[in-house]
Amino acid sequence: MQTIDFFVAIAEIAGVFVGFGALISVTRRTRFEVSQIGRIRAVVTIGLLVIVAALIPVVLSSYGLSEDHLWFISSFSFLILNLGVIILSLLRSENRVLLAAQSRANPLTAAFFWLLLEILVQVPLILILVGSWQDLEPAFYSTALVFNLFEAAYVLAQLVYAQEISTKP
Repeated sequence: MQTIDFFVAIAEIAGVFVGFGALISVTRRTRFEVSQIGRIRAVVTIGLLVIVAALIPVVLSSYGLSEDHLWFISSFSFLILNLGVIILSLLRSENRVLLAAQSRANPLTAAFFWLLLEILVQVPLILILVGSWQDLEPAFYSTALVFNLFEAAYVLAQLVYAQEISTKP
């Protein structure tokens, strides 16, 4: 499978995001706002999801599955994991409160993240599950991975730009 190197590279990049999120949480052990904690958790969680999703087809390909089965199982797993992360995140009351506050404060940002990026992650996976475009399955899966990685980058950027700058020496 020629996409193995690409998927491993995506997993490595996502690992960097996880590391940055963890580093920020360790180095800034002072007081965090709820929004900052939510963003740190989101960066780490989305990054971990991307790592796992990138490595699923790499591992499954070693079992000699047909291309159809490989992409179907990988896509189904990725979609279930993605939806699971969203549901588990929204089960936390502080995340629901934060989402509502962010949506009221900046509806375009919320729409960008929840509608545009999530659609670009989930629709390619659903197209693979439908099975109508078998020759595009690796491209669809790659698209879902990259846009999920964009989500992690977006949340990381929000976290970094939300940091207060200290003017004290």
